Amino acid sequence: MLRRQLLHFGAFTLGGLPVSLVHAQGGARKKLVVVMLRGAVDGLSVVAPYGEREYAASRPQIALPSPGAEDGLIKLDPLFGLHPALGPLKRHWDGGQLAFVHASGSPDPTRSHFDAQDYLESGTPGRKSTPDGWLNRLLTALPGEPAPTRAISQGSAPPRIFSGPASVASLGLGPNALQRRAIDDPQLQAGLARLYANDAQLSGTLRDTTEGRGEMTRSMAASEGRAMDPSADAGAPSARSFAADARRLGTLIRKDPHTQLAFTAVGGWDTHVNQGAARGQLANRLGSLGEGLDALSVGLGDAYKDTVIVVISEFGRTLRQNGNGGTDHGRGNVIWLLGGPVVGGQVLGDWPGLDRSALADGRDLAVATDFRQVLAPLLQRHLGLTETALATVFPQAPQTWRYADKLVRA
Repeated sequence: MLRRQLLHFGAFTLGGLPVSLVHAQGGARKKLVVVMLRGAVDGLSVVAPYGEREYAASRPQIALPSPGAEDGLIKLDPLFGLHPALGPLKRHWDGGQLAFVHASGSPDPTRSHFDAQDYLESGTPGRKSTPDGWLNRLLTALPGEPAPTRAISQGSAPPRIFSGPASVASLGLGPNALQRRAIDDPQLQAGLARLYANDAQLSGTLRDTTEGRGEMTRSMAASEGRAMDPSADAGAPSARSFAADARRLGTLIRKDPHTQLAFTAVGGWDTHVNQGAARGQLANRLGSLGEGLDALSVGLGDAYKDTVIVVISEFGRTLRQNGNGGTDHGRGNVIWLLGGPVVGGQVLGDWPGLDRSALADGRDLAVATDFRQVLAPLLQRHLGLTETALATVFPQAPQTWRYADKLVRA
């Protein structure tokens, strides 16, 4: 029973995986945070192609007004505008720290949330047999010494993207994310250590669990100036609660010199009904998301200059609105890149256009850029991965994207 309990706790706290973490010698300087929008956010509303005639014609009730109009888009360039609810991010765009890659996504044509999220997190579109997630493979590919908080997953359950042989520390949601639990009792820790002294796997899980929780607790206590006790959304919290959790995550990353990789997810983007335009359901959620991403940057503080935040969703939504004032499952979407190293102020990608002949299956924005073509050069230029290491993170990935050198500052 105790063995099962420890393994269950390991799965909750460290991804259930006992292999030690690694971190760059001298402390992790370059950081990567992945924010997944579960439920397929409407990329054609996030970064709207107002310059295309078909955009407004296909969305008579939910198209965003052009820049300069009442409730209009925030102009990015002559073709694209940012949803007005994302106003908190405008300063990052103006400061050259926010960019987008449009018409991007998975080459697999599935419109199943479950399958698309699985492919996005495994990094192997179309292959269901991949046992681990690409962030876990990245964790094992980075050089350096072990550390229990090299990678942090924020949420109530271990995500697919971090599944694999490398241990991942878990940060819960809400202000009591690190409240004291049974595993924090020194007597219980000592008893379990004796019980599993001859089992390397379970001993490693226990060690990483206790060290990781202790290190995160100390970092959070120092940052807050107080003492602390040692469906489509797939369980992801809504955007409404994201801001406080995002700032807490950013603060933890800033305070803990070992933390280099982090993941969090936000749900609520499956807008089949009453999506709205500049106001309404989607606008409210985007407003909370924008506030949360800005709060994440504030929490990161000085570490923001060395951090890249990637915001990604499993697929996009249909060009045409449906009969319920919403949008259905589509294909192409937009990847967001935010942070100090980002070469911002630009919308990248090979834009296929919205003419019917250019749409996927005659209804969706086509995927012109494989998501791995964005992530792979990002890992190389920002985190310094070698070609060999990159091949283990994204096996059988497509050739390097032609915009690769325009993503981040090396």
